[in-house]
Amino acid sequence: MACLEPNCHCTQYFIEHRYGLGFFTDAYDLFCISTVSRLLGRLYYYDPTTKHPGTLPANVLATVNGVALCGTLAGQLFFGWLGDRMGRKKVYGATLKIMVICSIASGLSFGRTAKSVMTTLCFFRFWLGFGIGGDYPLSATIMAEYANQRTRGSFIAAVFAMQGTGIVAGATVSIIVSAIFNRAFPHPSFDEDPIASTPQEADIVWRLVFMLGAIPAVVTYYWRMKMPETARYTALVEGNAQQAAMDMTKVLAVEFVVEQAKVDKLRVVDNYSLFSREFARRHGRHLLGTTSTWFLLDIAFYSQNLFQKDIFTRVKWLPPAGTMSALEEVFRISRAQALIALCSTVPGYWFTVLTIDWIGRRPIQLMGFAMMTAFMFAFSIPYYTLREGHYLPFIVLYAFTFFFANFGPNTTTFIIPVELFPARLRSTCHGISAAAGKAGAIVGAFGFLYAAQSSKEGDQEVGYPTGLGVRTALILLGIINGLGFLCTFLVPETKGLSLEVLSGENNVELVTEDSLDSQQPAISIRRS
Repeated sequence: MACLEPNCHCTQYFIEHRYGLGFFTDAYDLFCISTVSRLLGRLYYYDPTTKHPGTLPANVLATVNGVALCGTLAGQLFFGWLGDRMGRKKVYGATLKIMVICSIASGLSFGRTAKSVMTTLCFFRFWLGFGIGGDYPLSATIMAEYANQRTRGSFIAAVFAMQGTGIVAGATVSIIVSAIFNRAFPHPSFDEDPIASTPQEADIVWRLVFMLGAIPAVVTYYWRMKMPETARYTALVEGNAQQAAMDMTKVLAVEFVVEQAKVDKLRVVDNYSLFSREFARRHGRHLLGTTSTWFLLDIAFYSQNLFQKDIFTRVKWLPPAGTMSALEEVFRISRAQALIALCSTVPGYWFTVLTIDWIGRRPIQLMGFAMMTAFMFAFSIPYYTLREGHYLPFIVLYAFTFFFANFGPNTTTFIIPVELFPARLRSTCHGISAAAGKAGAIVGAFGFLYAAQSSKEGDQEVGYPTGLGVRTALILLGIINGLGFLCTFLVPETKGLSLEVLSGENNVELVTEDSLDSQQPAISIRRS
């Protein structure tokens, strides 16, 4: 029997799987670079005079890792704006095509020299990030506009949680591919034979890892194109009440009734622009809150790799580079990253899914920032003591910072922006908030990479200037988390309220007289 309840569990399950796969793909494409970056160094930057395995120069490493983040920032702004102009579904198709093409092209990066290969790789990863950037505001907007007010938080959080699965998948694919090649082409460690330790076949490994990211993007494209445009966009932005009702009736097997006259009235009354005084009066504080918290969160979140190398080395997950072949190093790095994600990142996401509609968005965000601040200080103050022998506390504190980032602001900063703004500006404002986050990610991933270098001349990694030291950098990150806690008070609690109430679009009542209460969405639902 067909399910007749609007926004029921059956429908949400259907939508979650289609849009969750998009975030799975995003995370896979963004984070798989970390599993093969050392392999790229061994392949293209080995210098026999150093007697050490090849490593990417500081500027090349920063570019390879950061170019996708820059592309993501640009994509979030552009596609967020375009989603409010052309519609969510139409723009979605374009972002997925970009992701498929650039995933394959990244693996086909060509050239006869290290510089040419890295240049083409960075070019395609920028545009891959550009496509990924569009997925943030568009997915969030579509999910919010399909969800009901009672379970909207867990619905959006469940889709966003697929990022954790994508991170694990990227590491798993690297494990499998490197293990297969290592078994087919066994080679000695670098210390035994520097040249033979990096076989020519290793060049195929990183290319396969990148290109396999196109598969979930293709599947996502097929599923997403089967979904109609959201009713809220069709009715409140395009002004087509009849088409909105027809689309939602088809998707949910429930009869929708939208009164054209009331839609027209709302579009006349609430027609202020993003740069108007009316927007500043209604939503200026909200936009400041969503951008500042996401910016501060991503500085801390993307700087976690500052001490990842110490973690992996001290707990013996990653032996010295010279004792491994190139393919064995890929295997061990990928395995360590998968363990961290499974033990802290993934559980943090799903704790949020289970509790967000019970605890609320703002309490979870406040708790997450508070706990991240506490654990960061607990980690940073005795950092050198922990690093030299206290391995268990070292890894536990590290894991808990990830856990409370995801059972906290990493999820809520994604959800809150899509709930506060009106339909015609919803995708744009989410894109602006997400882009602020990626600006923070760039600061965290690269600004703090340089800041964490030793303050003593000669103790820095090759190619880096003197910095503040890891301990000082981590203390600064603790302060940044504390600022995120304070900025959270700029955003209201959104739990249990309809999008129309939160955005102010209920100024003109759109629902028919038989609606169950005054906080129903702008589209009336009747059982068919």
